[in-house]
Amino acid sequence: MKAIVYNKYGPPEVLELKEMEKPTPKDNEVLIKVYATTVTAADTFMRRGETFMSRVFLGFTKPRRKILGTELAGEIESVGKRVKRFKKGEKVCGFTGFGLSAYAEYTCMSEKASLVIKPANIAYDEAAAIIDGASTALFFLRDKAKIQKGQKVLIIGASGSIGTAAVQLAKYFGAEVTGVCSTTNLELVKSLGADNVIDYTKEDFTKNGETYDIIFDTVSKSSFSYCKGSLKKKGVYLLTSGGLISYLQTLWTSIACSKKMIFAMSINKLAGLTLINKLIEAGNIKSVIDRRYPLAQLAEAHAYVEKGHKKGNVVITVGNNNKN
Repeated sequence: MKAIVYNKYGPPEVLELKEMEKPTPKDNEVLIKVYATTVTAADTFMRRGETFMSRVFLGFTKPRRKILGTELAGEIESVGKRVKRFKKGEKVCGFTGFGLSAYAEYTCMSEKASLVIKPANIAYDEAAAIIDGASTALFFLRDKAKIQKGQKVLIIGASGSIGTAAVQLAKYFGAEVTGVCSTTNLELVKSLGADNVIDYTKEDFTKNGETYDIIFDTVSKSSFSYCKGSLKKKGVYLLTSGGLISYLQTLWTSIACSKKMIFAMSINKLAGLTLINKLIEAGNIKSVIDRRYPLAQLAEAHAYVEKGHKKGNVVITVGNNNKN
């Protein structure tokens, strides 16, 4: 099989197309023929090996896991003898998590992993594009912030992968949504249902006098101290990425402040993806795709994503691109 492999940390050029041995599923695994995957900001961080946490997970001097990629959509080619949730031929989409390995024509996943049947009303590329962003947004808004109907929610990075999903989910839960993005993305964010949009190149939301029940920073471009004045008395500030300091701030505000900061990690996405599927099938949420690249051009896709200007998701098509 063909796969994108990297043997050292560095720029996009470290990603190389190689011929690899096709994996064999264990008794509790399914073998998936991958038709679509994505490039996320997290993928570019891991490729560069820039954070301490990524080095702990991936390897300090060089990557132990040679194939990156966390989101996928495809078809089950075979199943292990103990697998009960899935059968051969089913169309699926999922999140590989710490297993990575989605940048390949085939990969194996446990039947208990964050893997679900693909919604019938969307194509493989759309399915791959909604996995991590939507499940992460759901985890923070519903599970951590306990979003309620009528609340005011501000979403920083509203045009990104998590942000586009967060706007739609916050509206689904009945919130009044304000999206923060650049000038070129204002219309996109409005089209997703945002009640208000703020162009961060022209306006600082912390200085307009508005306060919010939830401020959700989906791109880690702000801080709790910066946003605190824009939170209501019992408001919640959500941060999707950070380190030890972010965990300590979360702990400290949970004890000492009426306004809370929450930084957490969402690894098992199975329950969230089940709901996301229902919302997709009902037309309540949709994928936003900026660009598509073939697997052989994955390095180019990484270069584009790390510029920080993508709208929604960047999809990598694998194998037969016409499959639905």
